Amino acid sequence: MNNPLLTLPKAYRSGKASGITSVCSAHPIVIEAALEFGLETETPILIEATCNQVNQDGGYTGMTPADFMHFVHQIARRVGFDMNRLMLGGDHLGPNPWKHLPADEAMDKAEIMIAAFARAGFSKLHLDTSMGCRGEPEAVQDHETASRAVRLARSAEDNKQGLDPVYIIGTEVPVPGGAQHALEHIAITTPDAVAMTYDIHKRAFESADLQDAFSRVIALVVQPGVEFGNEDVIHFAPEKAIALSICLKDYSDIVFEAHSTDYQTEQGLTSLVKMGFSILKVGPWLTFALREALYALDGMADSLAGKPPQGGLMSLMEAEMLAAPDLWRKHYSGSNEKLWLQRHFSLSDRIRYYWPAENPARAVADLLARLEHKVIPGPVLHQFFPNYGLNTQNVNAHSILKNSVKDVLRVYDAAIAAS
Repeated sequence: MNNPLLTLPKAYRSGKASGITSVCSAHPIVIEAALEFGLETETPILIEATCNQVNQDGGYTGMTPADFMHFVHQIARRVGFDMNRLMLGGDHLGPNPWKHLPADEAMDKAEIMIAAFARAGFSKLHLDTSMGCRGEPEAVQDHETASRAVRLARSAEDNKQGLDPVYIIGTEVPVPGGAQHALEHIAITTPDAVAMTYDIHKRAFESADLQDAFSRVIALVVQPGVEFGNEDVIHFAPEKAIALSICLKDYSDIVFEAHSTDYQTEQGLTSLVKMGFSILKVGPWLTFALREALYALDGMADSLAGKPPQGGLMSLMEAEMLAAPDLWRKHYSGSNEKLWLQRHFSLSDRIRYYWPAENPARAVADLLARLEHKVIPGPVLHQFFPNYGLNTQNVNAHSILKNSVKDVLRVYDAAIAAS
C-alpha cells in the first residue's frame, strides 16, 4: 500500500489543489476531537509530534515515539476511527533537543530518535537539521544541512515499519510554536532558496544511494509570509508569495509545507492551498481554543453552583507556571502584568505544556465531574459560549471542549474544500 501523502504533489499538478491539515498536538482532548472530526467529515487525519514533545528520552510529554503511537491508537479505537485513515508524523526531527551538545553527539541522538519514529510506524518524517549545535553558528550551511538530513534518512530507512515514510525537507523553518519577538516583517522564501535546498538535498541523497528515499520527498518547508507571536498574527498576503508559488512548476514531485498557520483566516488558508502550500500545520491554536473553553467552563460551573466565577482553574494554572517557569520564561518578557497576561493568553500558548501535570490534570477532571450531571440552561451556556444558541439543550462539558477544537479544524476543512 502506497503512502496516501504521495498523492498531494500529483493532485496539485492535476489542477485539483488538495490539502491536508496537520494536527500538531499531544493533548488527548485535541486528538480525540480531531479523530471525531475525521469521522464526521470522512477525511483522513494527520497527527504529528515534535522532537521536543516526543523522543527516545520522553520529551516534555514523557512519551517515546512508540508510546505516542499507542496513545493515539488507543484514542482512535475508542472513538471508532479507521486506522487506515490515520497518519502519524514526526516534526522537526533533528538535533534540536540536544543542540547544546557538540554536533556529532547531537546527531547521534537524532539518529536514534528518528529510528524510533520509523520503527513505531510514523509515515511522515520532517528532516530538520539546519540548526547549529555547540560551537556552530545559529544555522549551518545548506550542504551540511543536507548531509545531516541524509544521516537521518538512512536511519529511518533502516528502521522503517509499515508504509514507506514520506520525507519533508527545508531549511527555512519557522520557530516551533510561534515567534518569540514582536512581529514586524517576515522574509518570504525565495525561488532561488527553494532551488538550492532541493538540488543540494537531491545530490546528497543520490551520493548516499538513497534515491528511493528521495523519491518520497513530497514537500519543502518554506516561509510563505505567515507567522504569529504572543499577541499578533501576520496574515497570508498571496500577492507577496506569487514568485514562490510559481517556482513549484519546476518540480514535478513536491509541494510546500506551511508551518505556523495558526490563527490565519479561512480565506488565507484557502489561498495557501491553491498556491501549492498543501500541508497546513496547526498546533497552538488548537490548545489555545481548548484553554479558552476550560476557563469558560470553570466560570460556568461556578455560576451553576450559585456564585460568581472564582477563577479557580486560572489560579491553579498560575501557581503551576510560577512553580516551574522554565517552559515559558524564555518565550515571554515584560512587566509582571504583561507576563501574567502572556502566561494565560499568549497566542503561542505555552500553558499547553502544563495541562498533563498532576495538579492541572486532576483539576480538569474535577471540573468535568462538577458539570457531569448539571443541566445547562441555554442562556447560561450562551453567556460563556456565544457560539451556542440560546435554546441549545443536552450538551455536556466534554463535548463543549471537543467542539472548541473542532471549530478551529472546521476553518481548515472549509479552506481545503474551497481550494
